[in-house]
Amino acid sequence: MARLNGFTKNQIIDVYQKMALSRKLDDKMLILLKQGKSYFHIGASGHEAAQLAAAQMVKPGKDWSFPYYRDGAYCIGLGMTSREQLLCFLSKADDPNSGGRQMPQHYGHKDLKIVSQSSPTGTQFLQAVGCAMVCKMENIKQIVYVSAGEGTTSQGDFHEALNWASNTKAPVIFHIQDNEYAISTHRSEQTASSIYDLTSGYANLARYNVDGTDFFETILAFKEATQRARKGKGPSVIVSNVVRLLPHSSSDDQRKYRDEKALAQDLNRDPLKILESQCVDADFIKVDEFEKIKTQIDKQVDDDAIWAEGQEYPDPSTALNYIYSNENIIEESNFVAVSEKIVFVDAINHALHEEMEFNRKMVVYGQDIADPKGGVFTATRGLSSNFGNNRVFNSPLAESSIVGTAIGMAIAAYKPVVEIQFGDYIWTAMMQIRNELATMRYRSNNSWSCPVVIRVPVGGYIHGALFHSQSIDGYFIHLPGIYIAYPSCASDAKGLLKMACRMNDPVIFMEHKGLYRQGYAATKEPESDYLIPFGKGKIVNEGNDLTIITWGAMVQKSMEAIQLIGLPDNVVEVIDLRTLNPIDLELIESSIEKTSKVLVVYEDNITNGPGAEISALISENFFHLLDGPIRRVAAKDSPVPFNWIIEEKILPQTEDIADVIQELLEY
Repeated sequence: MARLNGFTKNQIIDVYQKMALSRKLDDKMLILLKQGKSYFHIGASGHEAAQLAAAQMVKPGKDWSFPYYRDGAYCIGLGMTSREQLLCFLSKADDPNSGGRQMPQHYGHKDLKIVSQSSPTGTQFLQAVGCAMVCKMENIKQIVYVSAGEGTTSQGDFHEALNWASNTKAPVIFHIQDNEYAISTHRSEQTASSIYDLTSGYANLARYNVDGTDFFETILAFKEATQRARKGKGPSVIVSNVVRLLPHSSSDDQRKYRDEKALAQDLNRDPLKILESQCVDADFIKVDEFEKIKTQIDKQVDDDAIWAEGQEYPDPSTALNYIYSNENIIEESNFVAVSEKIVFVDAINHALHEEMEFNRKMVVYGQDIADPKGGVFTATRGLSSNFGNNRVFNSPLAESSIVGTAIGMAIAAYKPVVEIQFGDYIWTAMMQIRNELATMRYRSNNSWSCPVVIRVPVGGYIHGALFHSQSIDGYFIHLPGIYIAYPSCASDAKGLLKMACRMNDPVIFMEHKGLYRQGYAATKEPESDYLIPFGKGKIVNEGNDLTIITWGAMVQKSMEAIQLIGLPDNVVEVIDLRTLNPIDLELIESSIEKTSKVLVVYEDNITNGPGAEISALISENFFHLLDGPIRRVAAKDSPVPFNWIIEEKILPQTEDIADVIQELLEY
């Protein structure tokens, strides 16, 4: 059988058909856009050869893909149909990418293992590495494909991903599609050298620099890279030099920053024309055969567009679906003690041990968490010794890496429980938390979930100064898609953490550092079956005249304030919320019905802190029950200083709480 560069005629025709289909879809979508039938488009035109070369080496439904928004041809190469892409473009209910929830060209397909992508550039790199780590842990021959444009290589996540993938020999292929422009910014304005040179210096990383407009040249690189990955030899980066034949997107006009000569030169590098010429010059496929293919594709896309236009839009009643799984346990377990007393940090440690025994796919990692150190607070001591360094391991000192890889591992059905060493350092992971972790289920229309648990020590009173004393609850309480736990004692810490480890949703688990070894936070230890549902607060002191709503370290300070005044036991009711998302409004309402007065005590800044939202909820829902103003005691709107005298001035003190209790009781 005759072949051209190792390919049969039918194989080349198949590749060309997919390239032509992608090109025609770009053209058709731009027409539909001008007709007002959609509002955004970003195309693959000029990238088709490189993307189809990649798709040839990836096994659909077995290997994993983390594409970017220009990967339309790649998705077609894996099996996504023109109808599916049109459903996405028109935001129809049956769009397999997101059910109409995301902008067009934000690809995702569960059956093809195309993981839902978001708009931020570069976040997918670390997720791909995390997924590849699971492939290696499971000792399966799957590989992970991840792609982006050259502009994205300026992101720190790209280099963090290369570092981690190279260090672990993760079976991941990084595909950088270099069309020279990040929207309007030329590569020369953001990169000191070539992208290929930029990736040098990483051990175990193979590098390839190819003409991405030439299918035959590009597929050789992908063939070698995939074989290498499947053999366990590590990651590769392939830089495909391509052309962008359309503006960045439908909202861009590249004629503002590119001259006509440059645009004409790009047209001469059209990958479809290059493949046609290679075949015609070799007398392998005739011109009229290519023309026939394009005519057939034109009709197919026109027909598919008519069909897609006729499909239903999402039902408005589904707009709030899939923010959470809604699969959580709602009843608290019976408390059966197995020891007389346990401190908070040991309760955390025991919960992790028990859950790792319960779930073999649970992994624990973060900075300094492996033995012999076992975490800076020793919360993870003994874990790596008991379960091995494959399941419990130290991470690079990079918070975005920790969360990003955890997302990828969770996508691949693992249960990552990761530690951010201090709440003060979580901010470099915010892109991964807010735009990726919190939205994965919603934006994929329930196709993908990310049940990651992020453990993070928080809070002050330890003389930790500005960068070891922050309260971060106010930043996360309004973030849909993530649950928040914030226990005040050892038994609750164990029950809530075990629940978090079994939930099918992401959780930020806040642990107040000042409670770790305090005697007042110590309790009897519950047995291994003890689970506390999220959204169920508890009354720690019953009363009839005033309700205090609080959590974390402020529970004890509120109790001390009551004792300081010398009030009887039945005057002030203290509610420990235990979780900040969800908030137990039923418990709050039942308490206010008795007391008619409310004080919210919290450690975060008073302005726009969680207490402000809780106060608003009470005012909005239970105003008719109130017999006085809603008051708050919280930290001043200031960083927490080191000197213990002025630290005391910033953070809420027992006396501050006591003063407001008396004022409200006298109101």
